[in-house]
Amino acid sequence: MIAVSHLSKTFAGARARQVLNDVSFDVARGEFVALVGESGIGKSTLLNLIAGLERPDAGQVVVDGVDLAALSDDDATALRRTRIGFVFQSFHVLPYLTVADNVALPLALAGRRDAAAQARVHRMLADVGLDARGASMPRELSGGELQRVAIARALVHAPPLLLADEPTGNLDPDSAAHVIALLRDCVKRNGATALLATHSRTAAAAADRVITLTARGVDVRAAPP
Repeated sequence: MIAVSHLSKTFAGARARQVLNDVSFDVARGEFVALVGESGIGKSTLLNLIAGLERPDAGQVVVDGVDLAALSDDDATALRRTRIGFVFQSFHVLPYLTVADNVALPLALAGRRDAAAQARVHRMLADVGLDARGASMPRELSGGELQRVAIARALVHAPPLLLADEPTGNLDPDSAAHVIALLRDCVKRNGATALLATHSRTAAAAADRVITLTARGVDVRAAPP
């Protein structure tokens, strides 16, 4: 599903800094993988490169059989809309839309507003335990509930790949554990592949594998028992 080969990225400027240096790893279809490493090591940058939001200085990223370097900006946008779901630390739930309308956004962007799309929205809300909150506004929800909305939105269009950047960073430990369990369950149920950048030991323990990003590259190992 993901093939990263000899990836390098340097941010230019007065204080130029190499963030990634010769990083290579694969994520197989159906895996739930945690990406860990100290702050500032480049986890978010790596997710952005895998999503095609940034371009590497060297190396190759292949997502679901597609070499991102071969895509135009429009094609990269189309790939993100159809094949990738995103979950962020800060939720990014739109405050002026209902919960159901937030979840429906990826479908609406794809021009899907029919009864089947609405049924999919309601099914995803049920999957994350929010089937009774579709008409609610985001301000009425807790942080854990908002992250569940974000999970439902990320998976509603059935993308083969989900990328999550510190998805439990703004949650208390109990909510974080619940969200990670729910995220893994939803990913597996939808037949998706997930790569989570995280500092959470709970998230790492739930992963099929852990990829540790270091200044020297990556260390790939099984999840801790």
